[in-house]
Amino acid sequence: MRSTNHAAGETDAALPPLGPQLEFMRLLWAIDHGLQTRSKRMAATLGITGPQRLVVRIVGRFPGVSAGQLARILHLDPSTLTGILRRLEHAGLLRRRRDPRDRRRAVLGLSAAGRRLDVVTAGTIESAMRDLLRALPPRKLEVTREVLTAIAVGLDQGSTT
Repeated sequence: MRSTNHAAGETDAALPPLGPQLEFMRLLWAIDHGLQTRSKRMAATLGITGPQRLVVRIVGRFPGVSAGQLARILHLDPSTLTGILRRLEHAGLLRRRRDPRDRRRAVLGLSAAGRRLDVVTAGTIESAMRDLLRALPPRKLEVTREVLTAIAVGLDQGSTT
């Protein structure tokens, strides 16, 4: 299947050969651009960005998760996550409370408004991904997940191999 380079109105077949590394990076950045675009659209229509919604969905699945645990799940630096959590708290979607087992630590939970957002909703990145992934054979999805996991882990560890 040929994809279209929307900026130039060309198909990928019209591009000069880039080599495997540059081609893979080009595609990853195209995905990132699509995620950013849809995230901005979600913010305008639903009042929540893609990363904020992902946090809501994960906290909904793991009530009582700590910010540190959530940062590890999302492969984010805790300082990056802090801003997302602060905005969700300010919007009344997320609550922090003291961990009953360790009073020095805070755990996260959804407010009633956050729980209302913790569902698959049309117009979200999640619903678009669900529809796109349904069209792919399970084996291809598994291989893709393995490749993306290896890249995420390698980049997180600073690997150059």
